[in-house]
Formats: sequence, structure tokens, C-alpha cells
Amino acid sequence: MASRWLQLLIVVFSIVSFAASTEAMAAKFNRVMDIGKQAPAWKELIGVDGKKHSLDDLKKAKAVVVVFTCNHCPVAQAYEQRLIELANESRKKGVELVAISVSLYEADSLKEMKKRAAELKYPFAYLQDSTQMIGKKYGALWTPSVFLLDDKRRIAYMGGIDDSRYPEKVERQHLKDAIDAVLAGQLVEISETKPVGCPIGFE
Repeated sequence: MASRWLQLLIVVFSIVSFAASTEAMAAKFNRVMDIGKQAPAWKELIGVDGKKHSLDDLKKAKAVVVVFTCNHCPVAQAYEQRLIELANESRKKGVELVAISVSLYEADSLKEMKKRAAELKYPFAYLQDSTQMIGKKYGALWTPSVFLLDDKRRIAYMGGIDDSRYPEKVERQHLKDAIDAVLAGQLVEISETKPVGCPIGFE
């Protein structure tokens, strides 16, 4: 009888601990978003495919990776192939990746975005927000910056993709580890890192 009570207490404690873990945790590097907060939704952003895209389009996804990136940034360019590989691998697990550019540089115009996406055969949506509002809502300051949204579209991880712009020097794959944790229903061990890249020129 005592053992059953002990088991019940353990289950209750686990539920309470999990519930507490899903509450928003204050961010260290992001001045706008916190881990556990509901992610801002975007609506009718034009993509390189000529269509308008919204977060609601991805209702069936088990998780969504939002990447703020652009064409001109050399750091963003260094991560392009890794993002392509990640998008292909993650889609098999029910995870969708979306890239968004809020850059106003000529090199990041929709015309140039289309060229880049076609050249590298992006397997993910590449969207433009010339109002820059969605970048501001997410608190994105650098390219690339990533945000992992769980099945409830809460922020589960935000920051850098991994710990080095040079593939051969990567030791911690922060985003990939976070995706695996979310899909397994586990807590993300490292839920925030400091993104490194090119500053976004907000107006």
C-alpha cells in the first residue's frame, strides 16, 4: 500500500514539475521573447514560390523551426547547407522549417531571394517581410537566428543553430538537440544560446 502511495506521489510530482517547466522562463539574450511563451504568428508573408504563407498553414507539424536569415550575410551563407540538411531530416519526423528575411538590403530583395532559393534548391519556405514586424515580434537581432516552436507553438528553444559557423568545428548542435528533445516530450537541456551573425538593420 505504501509503495502505491509513493508511486502516486512520484507521478504527481512529475506532472507538477513538467507544468512548471512549460511556464515562460526569462531570456538571457532576447529582449522580447522568453522560453515557453506563445510564438508570434505571421500571416500572408510572400514566399519565393509566389504564394502567401501563414503559421496556420503548418497546423499538422509536430514542431516548427523559424529561421531569420538573409542572402547577404556571410554567416547566414555558412549555415545554408546545414539548414537544407536539417530541413530534409526534420520533415521526415513531422517538423517543418521556415526561413524568413526581414532585411531591406537590395541583395535581399524578393527577386534575389528567389534566385538564391532556386540556386541552392531550398527544401523549405523562404519568406519575406518587408515591414520587419515579425522579426521585431520575435526579438530577432542577428542572421541567422532560430526559434523552435513546439506542438503548442510555444518557444522551446531560441538562439544559434550550433556552436560554430565552421562545420568542422561544431561540438554542440543546439537546434538539432532541441528538436529531438521536443519530439521526445522532454525538456530542452539548453533552451537558449546567443546567436552570432550579421545584425539585422531595422528601420
